[in-house]
Amino acid sequence: MVTYVSALLYGVGGIVVAGMALLVAFQEKLVYVPVLPGLTKSYQITPARLRLSYEDVWLRSSDGVRLHAWFIKLFPDCRDIAHRLEMVRIMLQRLNCNVFMLSYRGYGASDGYPSQHGIIRDAQAALDHLSQRTDIDTSRIIVFGRSLGGAVGAVLTKNNPDKVAALILENTFTSILDMAGVLLPFLKWFIGKSSTGPKILNFLVRSPWSTIDVVGQIKQPVLFMSGLQDEMVPPVHMQMLYAKAAAHNKQCLFMDFPTGMHMDTWLAGGDRYWRAIQQFIEQHVPEKKENKSSTNNNDFEAR
Repeated sequence: MVTYVSALLYGVGGIVVAGMALLVAFQEKLVYVPVLPGLTKSYQITPARLRLSYEDVWLRSSDGVRLHAWFIKLFPDCRDIAHRLEMVRIMLQRLNCNVFMLSYRGYGASDGYPSQHGIIRDAQAALDHLSQRTDIDTSRIIVFGRSLGGAVGAVLTKNNPDKVAALILENTFTSILDMAGVLLPFLKWFIGKSSTGPKILNFLVRSPWSTIDVVGQIKQPVLFMSGLQDEMVPPVHMQMLYAKAAAHNKQCLFMDFPTGMHMDTWLAGGDRYWRAIQQFIEQHVPEKKENKSSTNNNDFEAR
C-alpha cells in the first residue's frame, strides 16, 4: 500500500512540475498569438486592397513602443470587402460608425513584444489618440473587444470612465488563470481564479488578465455577447462575467447566440446580433440631435 501511495504522490508531483515548466516556458505563446500558423507577421490584407477609406495611424505607447493602427472611415459605398474585414464592412453599414483597429505591440506592424502591462499601455495610447481627434464625436467612443481584446477593453473602460461611453464584450474569458485549466486540463486543480482548490501555481502566471475582477468595477454600460458553441472559451465564462458586472452595474445586457463559435458569433448571430448592438447603442449612447445629419457618429476601438 505504501508503495502505491508513494507512486501516486510522485505521479502527482511530476504532473505539477511538468505543468510549472509549461507555464514558465510557454505561457506567452498560449496567451498572445501575433502570427497565426501558416501566415506571416505582415498584414495579409489591408483596407486599401478592399477599397475601404482608411488612415494609417502610428502611435507611441507611454513606454516608447511604436504602434500601428487603422482608422477605417465610414463612407457611403463600402460593399467590396472580404476575409477578416468583412465584420468591419457590416459594422460600418449597420451601425453607421467609424472603426479604429489597433495592433498591440508585437502584432502586425507594431514593434515590441506582447505583455499584459505593455498592451494596457498600448490600448491607452490608442484611446488618448481618439480622444484628441477633431473629426469624430469623442463623447461616443465605444470599446469593442473579443476574447483577449475583451480583457484589454475591460481594463481600458474601467480606467477611463470619462473617455469611454460604453463597452461591448464578446466571448471573453474570466481570467487567463481559469483558461490555463481549460487549455491544460491536468492543471485545473492547481491553477485558476474562479474555481475552488489549492491554486498553488497562480503565482507563475505573468499575464493573469483577471477580467472577472475588472468588470465589477466598470460604471459604463456593458453589452455581453456570447456564442454558446465557443470552442475556445467556455460560455460559462461570459455568464460569470455578466453576473459579476450586473451585481454592481444596472446598465448591463447579456445576449447569447446558440450557434455562435469563438470567432464567428457575429456571423452566426445574423440580424439579431447587429440589432442587439444597435439597440444597445441607441439606448445607452444616443446620438446628439445636432449630429443626426452627420455620418460619423459612433466610434469603436476594436481588436
